[in-house]
Amino acid sequence: MLLQTSFPKFGFAAGTAKRTAELMKRKAPAVFEEEEQHEEEQKRMTGKCQPPERPLLPAEWKDLRESLGNQERFDIQMMNTLFRCGSELNIAKSLLTFVAMEKGTLSYELLLRYLTLCVKSGHDDEVYDIYKIMRGSFPSLDTGASSLFIKSFSRTARWREALEILKEIKQVLTPSPRNYGDIIAAAIHHKDATTAWALYDELIEKGLSPHQETWDALFTGVKESEREKEMGAMTESEQHERLLGVLVYMRNNQLYPQQKVANTIKSWFESLDGQKWTAAWSTATPKGACGCCGSELESIQLSAEEYQELKDRVMNDVIQGRDVFNKTTPEELESFKAFVKRKPAFDVVVDGLNVARINPDKTKQSETLLTVVLELERQAPNILVLGRKHMLRPSKSWDRRNMNLIQQKVHCFFTENISEDDPFLLYATLHSGNHCLFVSRDLMRDHKACLPDDVTRRLFFKWQRGHQLVMAGNVAAGRRVKFLSIPCFDTIVQTTGDTWHLPYDDTGDRSTYEVPQRWLCLTKKN
Repeated sequence: MLLQTSFPKFGFAAGTAKRTAELMKRKAPAVFEEEEQHEEEQKRMTGKCQPPERPLLPAEWKDLRESLGNQERFDIQMMNTLFRCGSELNIAKSLLTFVAMEKGTLSYELLLRYLTLCVKSGHDDEVYDIYKIMRGSFPSLDTGASSLFIKSFSRTARWREALEILKEIKQVLTPSPRNYGDIIAAAIHHKDATTAWALYDELIEKGLSPHQETWDALFTGVKESEREKEMGAMTESEQHERLLGVLVYMRNNQLYPQQKVANTIKSWFESLDGQKWTAAWSTATPKGACGCCGSELESIQLSAEEYQELKDRVMNDVIQGRDVFNKTTPEELESFKAFVKRKPAFDVVVDGLNVARINPDKTKQSETLLTVVLELERQAPNILVLGRKHMLRPSKSWDRRNMNLIQQKVHCFFTENISEDDPFLLYATLHSGNHCLFVSRDLMRDHKACLPDDVTRRLFFKWQRGHQLVMAGNVAAGRRVKFLSIPCFDTIVQTTGDTWHLPYDDTGDRSTYEVPQRWLCLTKKN
């Protein structure tokens, strides 16, 4: 019933956070104008050190340095400027020549800046020369330089040398997903699927999350030749199973391919020999079906087993966790548990202070809370409002008549002013059962982080998306309150064997706690 008066947008839909931030920017322009002025000031400061437009002779570099006040780190700052401005390589080379003639040597830091410029600009031949110089001049390379060499070497026929640099990094620390991804892409490009998948397995075993470019390279794939078959190279059938495993990994970790990767996955399915896959771009209907093939998507609701597991975990790790009594007292928590036990199961639990503060006008906070409570009362019989005791003291923010009316209409529990509301809200909601919803603008990210493992955190996020009511637009007395829709389907990679449905990112403004709204629909013809 709560969904009948709601907007079609979802509370966790991709782009919601960005739209909210833009709305806040319009409401508080002074703060953002100050930030923009600071950015402009930074640009002006950078502009004082303008790079030359052509290579300079050593005497000309010396004159330029003197004109800028003989800065102590002139060479480093100028190389940074050349990098930022995308200057030509020959200009940077002439700077190195000047420094080498004047000092007789080139510092590690300056060579690293020059290496960064070369890698970004795609001057891979020059990178080989720098590699020889740095190897001959310094006992070891830092991870920054090593990563740059891996990136550059992986773009060339000398890509296997990047494997040796990767081994060196592993002796000191865990390489980055980017390090692995660069070499995986190189291996695929040079038709060495065995090495590519061995590195991918290593990446996953180390608990790293692959970059989108890595998935794109893997789904681009390697077609084995007859000679490679004889040599025991990985077959297309083996790669097929491994790629389906990548999709399962995305599902298990609630990860989404970006549109470019989704395109590559689409092409891969369509190219499979002996299988007729039809691909289409789609969206989900409000009833939770694919808008293209009509298949029913997985429910957002947790199974009874999942719900019990999540409830037990939240009770142990969030409600009764190690730091819970930094947020409340043992007596208050026990008092609240007894209160909840005496009451019938709640249909909606409201974070009263959080909801009241949606109105920036502090004199309207109790009025705002009352308006939301009256809307909820129309649609749900048992409502709990959680608040703090200071809300019961008459003030400009908390009108006595409004607060009395709220207490007459719904169940209320007011904690000490130093207590945190969220543990109480989670306890009451989960204790009431899988039907119970909660109203709050809080994203609960701190509490999700308290959970012990990724599986439980994903269950929490799924439960949250299926149970959190978020208000849409402003709240005004005398007007109906609208809520963003709660989807009935789970936004996750899913398959039935003959179908695959992949939610994918088609926007650059999705926050990590939001979910995509677009789907790739793949159906197999029998």
